[in-house]
This record gives sequence, C-alpha cells and structure tokens, in this order.
Amino acid sequence: MKQLLQQYAAYNAWASKLLFERISKLSEEEINKEIVSSFPSVYKTVQHMWLAEEVWWQRLKLVEHIELQSDKFTGSFNEMAAHLSKQSQQWVAWVDGATDNQFEHVFAYVRNKEQQKMPVYEMLQHVFNHGTYHRGQLVTMLRQLGADKIPQTDFTVFCRKK
Repeated sequence: MKQLLQQYAAYNAWASKLLFERISKLSEEEINKEIVSSFPSVYKTVQHMWLAEEVWWQRLKLVEHIELQSDKFTGSFNEMAAHLSKQSQQWVAWVDGATDNQFEHVFAYVRNKEQQKMPVYEMLQHVFNHGTYHRGQLVTMLRQLGADKIPQTDFTVFCRKK
C-alpha cells in the first residue's frame, strides 16, 4: 500500500507543478476570465484545489479549528500555485514517513457539522484523485482560452519519466 500511495502523492505534486507552469504563462486576465466549469475561472479552480488539500491536511493533523489561508487568499496566481505546490510536497513527505498502521488508522473529522470517520489511506486516495479531477477541468479551461502546448499529465507519462 505504501508504495502505491508514495507514487500517487509524487504524481499529484508533479502533475500540478507541470500544469501550473503552463498556466503561469497566461495573462492575469486569462487566469481570472469567467469560464463555465465547476468554478468560474482558472484562478478559482486552483484556489479550490489548494483549499481542499489544506482542509484534509489539517484534518489529518487533528486540528480542532481549521483555519484556511486559501479561503481568504487574493494574491497572484504564481503565489497561490507556490502555496499549493508546498502543500502537495507536505503530502509527499508525510506519506514517505508513514507506516502501514498510520495508513490504516481511522480518524474522525467534522463535515457539515456531522462527525465522520475514514481510514487515512482512503482520505489520501481522495485527496490525490480530487487533484486529478480538477487538473482535467483546468486542461479543458486552458483549451477554451485558446492555450496551446498543454502538458500531458497522465499517470502513465509520470511513470515513464521516473
């Protein structure tokens, strides 16, 4: 299990970094342009990705009162991408140092004022899959903006580059 989670954590960080490098070549106007999607712009989509990783990180760390930088962030896209990349690297480091018992540990958290429980390994799969889902949306948004040279972020591409 650990090897798979390590690979997926590294893939998540790699794929986001690659896509963020391409997005950073867009103008601020393009990054903030309204596009029909789950979130109204490239900026807001990446902000949501950061928020999700930040929430799950704090849940994993058993933070009682979660406070999010991402929720109030108004800086540049590059600053935001750096924050999310740093968060993704924290997942990589945590997974690298974790034991099977830590992966199998069932932790409790509150969602919509209701107690929830989940094994850590399922939460990690969710976090990394969530990033993949929104990176796919970002690729579609880039195409709608007329961007070219969009990097391939398929898992198989990551595996071949190792």
